[in-house]
Amino acid sequence: MTQEKLNAAIVTGGSRGIGAAIAQRLAADGFAVIVNYAGRADAAQEVVAQITASGGRALAVRADVSDPAQVTEMFETCVAQFGAPDLLVNNAGVMTLAPLVDTSDADFDRMVAINLKGVFNCLRAAGRSMQDGARIINISTTALTVNFPGYAGYCAAKAGVDAMTPIFAKELAGRNITVNGIAPGPVATALYLDGKTPEQLEHVAGLSPMGRIGQPEDIANLVAAMVRGDAGWVNGQTLRANGGMA
Repeated sequence: MTQEKLNAAIVTGGSRGIGAAIAQRLAADGFAVIVNYAGRADAAQEVVAQITASGGRALAVRADVSDPAQVTEMFETCVAQFGAPDLLVNNAGVMTLAPLVDTSDADFDRMVAINLKGVFNCLRAAGRSMQDGARIINISTTALTVNFPGYAGYCAAKAGVDAMTPIFAKELAGRNITVNGIAPGPVATALYLDGKTPEQLEHVAGLSPMGRIGQPEDIANLVAAMVRGDAGWVNGQTLRANGGMA
């Protein structure tokens, strides 16, 4: 993959938070971006509007990543509008925090369906439609390392993503496609901040040597670095982006 042409990227869960920041950064770097969303059409369209206002190209595409048929349609839309995708960022995710004994079947099943099966569905579609030399980034979590109480269901799904990353990298051997993961620490998004007190956030910020919680742009900047040609020797790895907290 080179940056000599306008490459196509798919960012799942691109309507807000980390996904929106990634979509905007990739568009600024010359990618035509599919901004995927499941239920927040207005937010996705706002991300697209911001990208186009800055001279970029983007299209909001609704698809529930837990549904294989909808994922296939999303990839077909990318091919029709921008060409075969050169980059997939598996960012879509949900999180319900509770002690394991208090986690409902519905909440656990939803996290597995979106956070794990959704990545599987997108990886499978990517392997079938991406060009040689493409890049795949799976968004994982540093919570797998720090083992915060209440994260059992969420981390169980993300652990599956971490397991698939190096395996899929090897399965794509010979195509010069890299498959890597990024494991953010706490990031100031609605998904993370919801329900947390100022005291809790101050405590979490203090766990990092940097003394702060991450920002969506911190993760977007790392994605941008990982998809450049000079990062092509990094493959099958999951990199922690957490300010040094773990």
